Amino acid sequence: MTHDEYVEDVKRYSDMVFRIALHSCANKEDAEDILQNVFLKLLQNKKNFNSEEHKKSWLIRVTVNECHSLFKSPWRSRRQSLESITHFLAAQQEEVSDLFYAVMELPEKYRVVVNLYYYEDYSVKEIAKILKMNESSIQTRLMRARGILKKKMKGVLNYE
Repeated sequence: MTHDEYVEDVKRYSDMVFRIALHSCANKEDAEDILQNVFLKLLQNKKNFNSEEHKKSWLIRVTVNECHSLFKSPWRSRRQSLESITHFLAAQQEEVSDLFYAVMELPEKYRVVVNLYYYEDYSVKEIAKILKMNESSIQTRLMRARGILKKKMKGVLNYE
């Protein structure tokens, strides 16, 4: 991989990797660390990718793995509250929706699939392949996440 190709990949995929990491760990600083680790691994990667989609899937898989590694680390017990992340994002956006807050309150296993499905536009089949899970497990997680979100948003949207 040439320097120019690497720089182009960082420009193209850094937002996606950061969003996935942020949804997974709900902490801006950890998400930035994961972003750095993922692109360091891309730079050190020796294998060639078959296509851009293959590279994108590889980056997502490495991001998810880095998030899992972070949760296993001993210093992870020091966590920031959801409020700290929402204040950061509120400063970047004029208005953070109630739906965003509800999604950020979901358990990590649901946040990842919701992000990949709704924000990254992956199909259930593609998510299952990326996360190395059964399609039915992905569908179940999406269904449960929707149920949780429906309950949380009931009062906000006057949803029946």
